[in-house]
Amino acid sequence: MSDMKIYTPEGVQDILGNGCYGKRKIESKILNLFASFGYEEIQTPIIEFYDTFAVEKDMMPQEKMFKFVDQQGRLLVLRPDMTIPVARVAATKLKQEQVQRFCYVGNAFRYNEFGGGKQKEFTQTGVELLGDKSPQSDAEVIVLAIQALLQSGLNEFQIDIGQTDFFKGITEETGLKPLQEENLRVCIDTKDTIGIKNFVEGSDMSSDLKQVILNLPELFGSVDVIDHAYEFRLSEKSKRALRNLREVLDIINGYGLSRYVSVDLGMVPALNYYTGVIFRGFTYGIGFPVLSGGRYDNLIEKFGYAKPATGFSVGVNMLMNALLRQYGSNFLEKPKTDMLFYTDRNCEQKGYDLTGYCRSKGYTVEVLFNLDDLDKMDLTKYKMLVKMEQENIIVTDVKNNEMIGFSKEQFIRTYSGRVS
Repeated sequence: MSDMKIYTPEGVQDILGNGCYGKRKIESKILNLFASFGYEEIQTPIIEFYDTFAVEKDMMPQEKMFKFVDQQGRLLVLRPDMTIPVARVAATKLKQEQVQRFCYVGNAFRYNEFGGGKQKEFTQTGVELLGDKSPQSDAEVIVLAIQALLQSGLNEFQIDIGQTDFFKGITEETGLKPLQEENLRVCIDTKDTIGIKNFVEGSDMSSDLKQVILNLPELFGSVDVIDHAYEFRLSEKSKRALRNLREVLDIINGYGLSRYVSVDLGMVPALNYYTGVIFRGFTYGIGFPVLSGGRYDNLIEKFGYAKPATGFSVGVNMLMNALLRQYGSNFLEKPKTDMLFYTDRNCEQKGYDLTGYCRSKGYTVEVLFNLDDLDKMDLTKYKMLVKMEQENIIVTDVKNNEMIGFSKEQFIRTYSGRVS
């Protein structure tokens, strides 16, 4: 048997050096963007009661959760999602009638999780906008999703937008049983045209309904898709969904971001969870969405307080994979440390004082404790080598291999503040 203590389990990974730096940089940029829109960051625990996630069995099947039992015999889980805990908090500790904006970043855990790059542990960052049902709030979270990808450095992507009530308005007229409706939904959401055709041919629904259902996978593309959808006989519910979708798209166009969006009326994820506009973000070379979101007006009510809501989450691991494909590994590269600092043995105390000064001026400073280790160091990681002698300070420019001597006063005047 192999020595398990030196390995990690399947589906989790160590993130090291440049990878960790790049990940934190992405998260920081996105959180700063959220803050600029007035979103307040909150943190929820990694460990939750199983019952918290059992309220949404369609979105969170129990077999996907990491479950365990506490000392009292209560069933706990590692959180498999970030939105549901936010809903719990909003309905309990932060129960208010006013509009609320929350954002987060944190790790979630699922079996068979594809959203984190086939990882069982993955990082999500996102927003939840609570207390407003208007097209403006739907548009705001989509605009934030677009700008989050742009802030991360991703240039080539597309946000597909749909409306769940368009499909619900169709199926309500078919008289399908819940299981039949779910089978049809899966066929349409996966663009299984053969499955849709077989389903329709085996049903006794009207020819008008058959026609629109058969065409659902093709109702995808520019905003003109909405006009095309009106060519079919639609229920009033489906028409309202199209009007709502057009309003949202008009607002996004007002932000000047319409080139990043397309319409997909055949996007029909779990219908018992989503209640309106839905969207997914895709990019080249990644087979799964890098972000997803939508309106979920009924979720918070399941925790005892009715409040409409919309939001989205970005799969940070998937986004990193996309950025690696777009830029190569360069975007992950950690900046060089400004100074590698070392001293003669008889002036260490003066050296420690000077390193504190340099850090206070914004320089990154790494101290070499043992001068004998200098030959073992990878000097390409540093911009300067700084040696503190009894009377002088010797600065070596690593790139040009140029050496300059300073007195302490000259050094302080020269390095009075870091320039990026």
